[in-house]
Amino acid sequence: MQVSHRFAAESAVFDDQNLVSLAGLVPVMGLAEASGLGELLAEKVSITSSRIRSGAANPGPKLATLIAGMCAGADSIDDIDVLRSGGMATVFDRVYAPSTVGTLLREFSFGHARQLESVLRVHLSRLCERVDLLPGAGARAFVDIDSLLRPVYGYAKQGASYGFTKVSGKQVLRKGLSPLATTLSTDIAAPVVAGMRLRAGKAGSAKGAGRMIAQAIGTARAAGASGEILVRGDSAFGGRAVVGACRRLDARFSLVLTKNPAVTAAIASIPADAWTPVKYPGAVRDPDTGGWISDAEVAEIGYTAFASKPDRVTARLIVRRVKDVARQDELFPVWRYHPFFTDSTEPTADADITHRRHAVIETVFADLIDGPLAHMPSGRFGANSAWVLCAAIAHNLLRAAGTLADPGLGKARGTTLRRKLVAVPARLARPQRKPMLHLPSHWPWAQQWRQLWHATITAPSTA
Repeated sequence: MQVSHRFAAESAVFDDQNLVSLAGLVPVMGLAEASGLGELLAEKVSITSSRIRSGAANPGPKLATLIAGMCAGADSIDDIDVLRSGGMATVFDRVYAPSTVGTLLREFSFGHARQLESVLRVHLSRLCERVDLLPGAGARAFVDIDSLLRPVYGYAKQGASYGFTKVSGKQVLRKGLSPLATTLSTDIAAPVVAGMRLRAGKAGSAKGAGRMIAQAIGTARAAGASGEILVRGDSAFGGRAVVGACRRLDARFSLVLTKNPAVTAAIASIPADAWTPVKYPGAVRDPDTGGWISDAEVAEIGYTAFASKPDRVTARLIVRRVKDVARQDELFPVWRYHPFFTDSTEPTADADITHRRHAVIETVFADLIDGPLAHMPSGRFGANSAWVLCAAIAHNLLRAAGTLADPGLGKARGTTLRRKLVAVPARLARPQRKPMLHLPSHWPWAQQWRQLWHATITAPSTA
């Protein structure tokens, strides 16, 4: 491909007042309005005393401006200024400047962030009423919990401290802030964010996990998960708080246990003939032996966790073992054991496969890091808390928009949804005083875009 015209230096001019650079935001924000996002923000977010006069005025439309910017790919406060370019200010009302939005975010405290967290939970349930975001939730739904460490630099970030994170499979000490997140998914649905809370970088992964799980289970029920709910987590969450929340709220659990003498003794007591090979999705057979090309085996044994406590729990300890690749030269095989504690009723191998799908929460983290959570934009902890919650709302909104556009896009990455559905240029015209968007001809995803448009935009009455 090559340029087909000879351009002069003055041939490019930024002067078109009717060009809409992000026409896909029209149906996306139409979906936000239809699901009551603006009403929820106005109703639940209230800042009565502020450091700057009028700094906390009109929090609803200001936060809606930020969420729209995140749907368009903003990863800093300044990026939302794209919403005021060209014809965008004509298509949308009450679009606030980045400085105004930043002033509001700096007014947020811990309590105000909890208000916004309530908006996230209720808005997700309303989205599920309008869009089939969780197909299969009537049979079984999954609540996954995990934390991540977002690195920050310098000395001006409130709450920033050193915590451990994995880089290339190794534990690394990094300075940052640590969001804790819960997601909802099903066997056939991509995960959506049920809750998110920002913590100091040095906070333990399990801090606040019991309350987060309880809220996520309530959100799952409100979102239509009428069947079994299975809570999954790694070893940081295999404690009394999470297990207790699951049992109180009639949810099952599948949680990795930290190895201790009791767990080690339980693993050692498993009979040698109890281990069975496990077939993982996508596994292939060896053409010579006919066996699965994997040395993973699973077995289970009864186990009582927290045995010295009054709230002891007896359930299944399922153990997956694989040969240690670092010790292949040993005379006898050396195994690495990966136990998890569950009250699931699935067969052993199926329960192991289901538990390992907990890693689906990492796709949400990847989406957020590739978008709004690329940076923690403010020096104030409260502002960053509001930022991560708006990022979660934007993630769910994009997921719902993708589902309306096409079932295949319902599982697409956030960057894919922004490229195909949001970042569509259009020219605004008003024939006979009726607004019309003229979009590019031969747009590769025009059919999906039209499907989203017709599902979110109500035609004006001609009566």
